[in-house]
Amino acid sequence: MAEKVTVEIVGFSGSECGPFPCDENRSCGLEACAPYGRLTVAFDALKERLEAEYGDRVEAKMTLLDVGVPDHVKEVIDRDSPPIPLVLINGKWRPIGRISYDPIKREIDRALAA
Repeated sequence: MAEKVTVEIVGFSGSECGPFPCDENRSCGLEACAPYGRLTVAFDALKERLEAEYGDRVEAKMTLLDVGVPDHVKEVIDRDSPPIPLVLINGKWRPIGRISYDPIKREIDRALAA
């Protein structure tokens, strides 16, 4: 059983949080970031919700590609060519494709149970 899980969101500071519009019909499960649809605002909303749900068992961090691409992210991009934003759980890319609470929560719960 993992004691701590790291959720890393990777993208550009000016990018969207996902491919869907941010309106009253969004299915991401986050409300504190509406109606902006911005990656950085969505990350803050996700981090706040994860802290409320998991406390210190989950660390949320953001890697902005504006300042360069870290080696661990280059490896994921070279291998899998995923869309941005990337969601990494304990350093492994998960094909979620957007900042969405429920699929990220499922991956965290899976990692905590492993």
